[in-house]
Parts: sequence; C-alpha cells; structure tokens
Amino acid sequence: MRDLRARDAWDRAQTHESLRPYLNEEMHELDDALREGNDEAMCGELGDVLLQVLFHAVIAEERGAFGPEDVAGSLVGKMRRRHPWLYGTDAERTPWEQMKAKSRRSLAEGLPEGLPALHRAHRLQERAAGVGFDWPDVEGPIAKVAEELEEVRAEVAKSGASFDTHGVPALDERHARLEAELGDLLFAVVNLCRKAGTHPSLALDRANAKFQRRFEMVERLAAERGVDVRTAGLETLDGIWDEVKAGE
Repeated sequence: MRDLRARDAWDRAQTHESLRPYLNEEMHELDDALREGNDEAMCGELGDVLLQVLFHAVIAEERGAFGPEDVAGSLVGKMRRRHPWLYGTDAERTPWEQMKAKSRRSLAEGLPEGLPALHRAHRLQERAAGVGFDWPDVEGPIAKVAEELEEVRAEVAKSGASFDTHGVPALDERHARLEAELGDLLFAVVNLCRKAGTHPSLALDRANAKFQRRFEMVERLAAERGVDVRTAGLETLDGIWDEVKAGE
C-alpha cells in the first residue's frame, strides 16, 4: 500500500473521505459471502476489507497520525483489556459490557449513529444489561412482547379510521401513536431475541430469505396452473402457500 501510494496516481489521490463508500461496499460484499457460506468469496472479501484498513492506516501514517503497526497494536491492547482473566491479574471472568460500563459516560456513547435500527436496539439493550437493567431469563421478555402486542391491538382499534381507501396510513396524531406502539413491540421482540441468544438482524435475515424462497415458489406454481398472482386473491394464494410450506 505504501508503494501504491508512492507510484500510482489513483491510489495517491484517495483520502479518508473518498474511501468511505468503498469501505461500506466491501463490508456489504463480505456480509453476502458470510451469509452464503462461500469460503472462496469470504477469503477474497476479507482481503478487500483488509485493503481498506491498510489504505486508511497508510494515509494516516502520511499525515503523522498513526500507522498500520499502531492499528495492529491497538487491537492487541484491546484484546488484552477485554480478557484480563487471561492476560492480567484478575482471575474472575467479567462480561465485556460490565467492564465497559465503568468507563462509559452514557448509554449510547460510542455507538455509531448510522447503525441499522435492529442492531442499534440490540446494542442498547446489551449495554443496559451490562449495568444490571435486565431480566434474569426469557420469561420477562416473552411477557413484555405479549403486553406490547395488546397495546398495539388497542391502538389499531382506535386508529382504524386513520387509513385511506388504499390502506395507506394517514399522517396524523393517531398514526403517530400507532407507530410508537409498533416501535415498542419491535423493541420488545429484539430484547426477546437477545435473551434467547440470537441476534435479531440474523433472525430477520433468515425470515426474509425463507419468505422470499416460499413466495417465489408460490409464483412458480401459480404460473404453472395458469393463475395470475396479481388477481388470484388471498384465499387462492394462501392455499398455494400452504402447499409450499407443507412440501418443505
């Protein structure tokens, strides 16, 4: 990378700011490879992410801020601090969020603003749990989901008139209340996922893939039977959906 910065015009012209879109793209490509379980693609995409890390480290080195060795050193230091029962004098293993909470001034300190909403909710809940604000098991979150669902039912009943003839929500106070209740329900489900030991983003990702796979099969079966999915209606499509589901 140092050689490229010295001898290649494009590489030399890049800045921290100009590279931001590329890092974002490479991270998504790596995530696709991880999702697919494709080792060859995973290896290549990890290399592309590493390239971005080195790119930024060498640019920072050129302006006297830090270099690749400092980046690697910071990682080693962080791993040692996160595992004091392995590399320090503490014999007792302490959860990372509990250790981190001692130096954090607020719940959201250090969390990127651009985190996807599901992941942000998960991290906020993890941090709150780190200071003891947590249920002991999944029974509390299950009850909370049921409670929030009932509140959504009640708000839907009150806000039913706030939809136009095409099912589009009207942007009024009633809709704002319904949106707030739905947000509380989603937040409660995220907490249930966390206590059950799964990440909500991964759970939803798998649900998306399952729905897409099943509905595309519905479309194929409908086409084979001369059924137009756009006009077939819910009862017909639901019947085909049940066939697909039973056949898996």
